Amino acid sequence: MDSLTHIVLGACIGEVLLDKNAGRKAMLWGALAQSVPDIDFIAGMWMPVSTELLAHRGITHSFLFAIFIAFFLALIAARWHKAEPISMRRWYWFFLIEILCHLFLDAMNNYGIGWFEPFSDKRIAFNVLYVADPLFSIFPFIAFVFLLFLRTDHRHRLRWARAGIIASSLYWVFAVYNKYKIDYAVKETLAETDQIFLRYITTPTLLNNFLWFVVIEDTSGYHVGYKSILSKNNFIPTQYFPKNEKLLQPVHDHREVMELKQFSQGYYTVEKHQDTLVFNDLRFGQINGWQNPKSGFTFHYYLSHPADNDIVVQRGRFAGFNKESAQLLWKKMLD
Repeated sequence: MDSLTHIVLGACIGEVLLDKNAGRKAMLWGALAQSVPDIDFIAGMWMPVSTELLAHRGITHSFLFAIFIAFFLALIAARWHKAEPISMRRWYWFFLIEILCHLFLDAMNNYGIGWFEPFSDKRIAFNVLYVADPLFSIFPFIAFVFLLFLRTDHRHRLRWARAGIIASSLYWVFAVYNKYKIDYAVKETLAETDQIFLRYITTPTLLNNFLWFVVIEDTSGYHVGYKSILSKNNFIPTQYFPKNEKLLQPVHDHREVMELKQFSQGYYTVEKHQDTLVFNDLRFGQINGWQNPKSGFTFHYYLSHPADNDIVVQRGRFAGFNKESAQLLWKKMLD
């Protein structure tokens, strides 16, 4: 999830777990603990972009890291707060719960997370929540604001913190149900055709959980389309993209290509734009695809011009996003 969500949710969890024993410092430690796994961005500053993509949400998002870093943070907090009646054991469980919550939330997105590193490079991605979903984050954010201004001995502090956590948890249940509903609709579509399909993915579109992006793989490419949870119509793909694997033949053994294939979990297409070879990761959806079914993909990597790949995952996320596309997105969500 985005950093703001981790901070406000971490603060609310901190308030609940430590209650009045640490005062507002519980919020601070909670926000800090929820942010710790994302320190991997520092190492990424010195890595090639394709390597950085795999490094992010890697070892620092593993269960092994959570176990050790929680102990380290507990040592610091216990020494720093000797005056508070909080045992070393309680500090450890506090930090472990906060960090595990971070790992759980990040696994809800489509980026992928290395829960089992360094023992396995398998990435976990449940594709349940968009990386930044305002309806998920708004509840702990409101609670966070109230907690900042309420006195530390105010009788409603714990109630506000719990409300923020419970509301977000209920929204997560809503998102899981939506995922099940969309997957069921896609399976029905596949069952009604004689065409051979290999696999599919479904993932929420930009900033919401109502309109979903669907990718269905066959032997030579991908059928893509959109499906609203409110729509009673069957899912119908709107566009087909050939994989064009043969375009990678001259560079198939290059490190960046192998890393991109691994990162994309096999959901990719290749295109040639004049003299530039472009690698598309389909999992992140299209750029305003609900407006233009033929639009390019949010994640695209220039194989022929690697120097142009700064913040590659972010490049297409809001490209061309304007009032018209926002209105159409809203319409598709409710369609």
